[in-house]
Amino acid sequence: MKEVFYRAFPTLIHLTALTHLEGQIRAAKTIQELQFLSVNETRRLIPYDEAFLLSSSSPDKEAYRVLNASSVAVVDRDAPLIVWLEQAVQALRRPGNTSGQPMVVTEELLPDSLHSGWREFMKGHVFWCPLQHPDETVLGAWWFERDFAWQKNDVAIVHRLAGSYAYAWKALSKKEQGWSRKIRKPAWWLLSIAALGVLCLPIRISVVAPVKVMAKDPVVISALMDGVIEDVLVPPSQMVQPGASLFQYEDTNLRNQSRVAERQLAVAHAEHSQAVQAGFSDPQRKADVPLKEVEADLRQTELDYAKELLDQVEVRAPKHGLLLYSDKSDWVGRPVTVGERIMEIADPQQIELRIDLPVADAIVLKEEAEAVVFLNALPLESFAATVVHTSYHAEVLPGDILAYRVTARLTQTDPRVRIGWQGTAKVYGEQGPLAYLVLWRPLTAIRQWVGW
Repeated sequence: MKEVFYRAFPTLIHLTALTHLEGQIRAAKTIQELQFLSVNETRRLIPYDEAFLLSSSSPDKEAYRVLNASSVAVVDRDAPLIVWLEQAVQALRRPGNTSGQPMVVTEELLPDSLHSGWREFMKGHVFWCPLQHPDETVLGAWWFERDFAWQKNDVAIVHRLAGSYAYAWKALSKKEQGWSRKIRKPAWWLLSIAALGVLCLPIRISVVAPVKVMAKDPVVISALMDGVIEDVLVPPSQMVQPGASLFQYEDTNLRNQSRVAERQLAVAHAEHSQAVQAGFSDPQRKADVPLKEVEADLRQTELDYAKELLDQVEVRAPKHGLLLYSDKSDWVGRPVTVGERIMEIADPQQIELRIDLPVADAIVLKEEAEAVVFLNALPLESFAATVVHTSYHAEVLPGDILAYRVTARLTQTDPRVRIGWQGTAKVYGEQGPLAYLVLWRPLTAIRQWVGW
């Protein structure tokens, strides 16, 4: 019935449809749009159930792949029909076959291994038509399938459309290649020049390092003698007045030493008096008087020293300021040695910044170098600073990080900034090309690896 209806089409309608379709072909702006038209809009002239457009990825490759299928937006590469169809086309295009010309494909033209797929997927008559340009370049091929036979007028119309599609395909290919050559070739030169220009841009070299707000010129309270701290009398971060008791030592040993020294002094005085009295009757005992006197003086010195230590059991603040130390529990009951740093007393208005610059990030810093400080307590604000001093030798910081100590000061004092605050500092060095900043770390790593 479909075949009878198709043969009854008026010739005028065929011509109108052909004219309209070729107008769409000429109006196609991309190869993808043209390929979509070839498998969907061709149905206006040639009735078919299914149509497939195949082509190779490049002219030097013989394997054809399905690019488009009728009534399908996206081709599923793993679909059994698509896999079988590409194998069938590969077998059809083997040397010796007449696949270069439009022809009706039958099961007998395919290898035996593909016959089962033919009976499974192909339900009617198949027509094969290459899309060949007038210069004899084959750009692709059609695979049509329908349930009634192909007639001579069908072949003529398909051949005519194949030429139109091939011509438009070749034209669009040249257009896209032309534009790509016009754009890409200069673009590589421009990109290279632009990259070199950007790498040569002068910038200020900078590094980022952790920063901590420290007290400037604090008074250090250190251990005056060996002993055990009995109690800390003032909590940390408190203002203290001159003479205020800060902490005290365990004084049991010192009090006992003082008492023993007193007794030893009394014994020395008694022995000295006895030697003096005995010297009146015994000239030999008179010679012991100077020795006993010196021994008494020695015992007096020991007593004075014991009393002096006993007076230092309670340590007092030498000046007014903010008391800085870790925590009371860290020191109570802890033995200390002479000179050990225990506390600091600082002026809260006199502060400085300590920047720990890792050796791996070290740059050349001049005096008065600029820095920008970002404190964690004030995350929305930044503070300008100036480098005052940089250590010559790196120190090992907690975490086994080797770093230089950089001392800086705020350009403008801010009463909100407190001692002990931490954050991040961006320190600026000398100007240099952007290439130095980009290649700095790779070159350093390469030098350490290669050793030159």
